[in-house]
Amino acid sequence: MVEPNLLHTPILEWYEDNARDLPWRAPDATPWGVLVSEIMLQQTPVVRVLPVWLHWMERWPEPASLAAEPPGEAVRHWGRLGYPRRALRLHACAKAITDEHGGEVPSDHATLLSLPGIGEYTAAAVASFAYGGRHAVLDTNVRRVFARAVRAEEYPPTATSAAERRLAESLLPELGAPRWGVAVMELGALVCTARSPRCADCPISGACAWRLAGKPPHAGPARKGQTYEGTDRQCRGRLLAVLRAAHGAVPKEALDVVWDDAAQRERALDGLVTDGLAEVLDDGTYRLPHA
Repeated sequence: MVEPNLLHTPILEWYEDNARDLPWRAPDATPWGVLVSEIMLQQTPVVRVLPVWLHWMERWPEPASLAAEPPGEAVRHWGRLGYPRRALRLHACAKAITDEHGGEVPSDHATLLSLPGIGEYTAAAVASFAYGGRHAVLDTNVRRVFARAVRAEEYPPTATSAAERRLAESLLPELGAPRWGVAVMELGALVCTARSPRCADCPISGACAWRLAGKPPHAGPARKGQTYEGTDRQCRGRLLAVLRAAHGAVPKEALDVVWDDAAQRERALDGLVTDGLAEVLDDGTYRLPHA
């Protein structure tokens, strides 16, 4: 086990000099702004999230302002971030915060977990980054840094394990846990990257178990990159783009023209309806969800 101080000091000092200036990290960032950023950043890079987050914060600066609008508006203004069910989860979360918590994002980890669409990672991130709580925040970047630096593994397991949680908790400093969490996250995002880690620029390269072991290759199942071209996901995105662009219902013909494969198109459209991302009206037209 690596001595925690061999990691704490160099990573925190590196973060002091290299942290990106992001609005959800600013001293005046609200808990709602932090929560929105954490949902948006799931599986989506900062460069794509930033303009959408700024737009959302201008339009919906607090949960009540989003809760007052139909869920379809959340989907519309989600833009091209991908995985649009996250927009529906944020809308449901805003309604729960408004109706059950007086419009204030809860600070308690357990209460955050009870909100719609909030899992272990997001609850820990909001409780830590918005309220200064002492929680292990384990996103993909953090898990990768710890896998390499401590366990001498190129990549962490596919799903977060109990052993990873115990390790992350054992590395939490007594003071400054939120800053430690975001510093490790930033190191994984900028230096200890998945495909091309910049070990020469890493502040803990001298203590990294993976580097010291000769960078052994990943021993688990082959890691496959996600394809997008021609997939149901791409088809759903095309259909949803038509619905987002329309301020009202659209005829089926307007959806048919955006994808040639009729069977795949119908499957994708049915999936949008099933997932609550679209509604079909009695006259056979489609729209974003209103309720």
